[in-house]
Formats: sequence, C-alpha cells, structure tokens
Amino acid sequence: MIKKKVIVAVTGASGSVYAKVLFDQLQKLKDQIEAVGVVMSDNAKEVWRFELGNQAYNDYDFTFYNKNDFNAPFASGSAKYDTMIIIPCSMGTLGRIAHGISNDLISRAADVVLKERRKLIAVVRDTPFSLIHINNMKTVTEAGGIICPANPSYYSLPKTIEEVAGTVVSRVLDLAGFEQESYRWQEK
Repeated sequence: MIKKKVIVAVTGASGSVYAKVLFDQLQKLKDQIEAVGVVMSDNAKEVWRFELGNQAYNDYDFTFYNKNDFNAPFASGSAKYDTMIIIPCSMGTLGRIAHGISNDLISRAADVVLKERRKLIAVVRDTPFSLIHINNMKTVTEAGGIICPANPSYYSLPKTIEEVAGTVVSRVLDLAGFEQESYRWQEK
C-alpha cells in the first residue's frame, strides 16, 4: 500500500468539531499515512477554544506549521503531498483559493495541490450561500477541487455531536481515498 501525505488546513469557520473528528480518525488510520502536515489559522484556534472549550489541537501527533511558513514542504509541489483537506473551510479561504491569492500557507498549499492536479477537498461550512460563494465553489470545482459541504447524514442514527460530525468526516476520508470502516447505506 502506498502511504498518503496529507495536508489538513483548519480555518476560522464555525465547526471545529469537524477538524477534531478528522484528527481523531487520521490517528486511527496512521498505517495508511506517511505524513500529516497541519496549518491552522489564528481564527481557527480561537474558534476551537470557543466551541470545544480546549486547545486539544496541540495534543495531536502531527506536524504543525505556522500559517506564514512558506518553507513548509507542501508549499512546493516537489514534496508530493497527495491530498489537502480544508476543514472547516471558510468562505474567505475558498474565495482566495478560487482567485489564486496565495497570501498564507493554506492558500499557497491549495494553489500547489490544484496546479499539481492532486486532490483538494474543501469542507465548506457556511449557510446560506451567496452567489459569490456559489461562484467560488464552481471555480474551485472547475480547477479540480472537491467541494464537500459539512452536511451531515442521519441514516446511521448518530447519537452525539461527534457522531454527527463523523458522518461528514467519513465522506471526506472516502473522498481522500482512505480505507476505513464506516456506515454504508444498505450494507451490513
């Protein structure tokens, strides 16, 4: 099995639980992973502290990069990170990506992933969408990205907020090509 090199970007959109559940699942899938590089915006850290009441993002065994660290390996296509997951993805971040504005490591990494024709998954969390948001989603999709709105499913009968978030994270991991155990509709 070829192990994956994954970039996870966490922006300041509401929905820190999605990032937390993704981090938890990536730790469980470590046998499929060569490297996980994480970038969190300042707002992402603030929203995490507000929504989850902690700074547990510091407890994960991933390599964290400063939002302005353009020396991070995935700031260049030569590092061959194959997947980037932006979770949650703010509309501001999506707009900068859609218009090629690489003013921080998150937008630069997304630019690299798209130009190298690798996998970019943007878990957008805003609602409702304005026409500007929709057009930015269209632009990123046309450039090869995947827009995966943070719309949970309920047919697995989730009981906790983390289980609800897990329905989205499971889809993201499927899109990223991970082998995982997950609820599958009409499968036993």
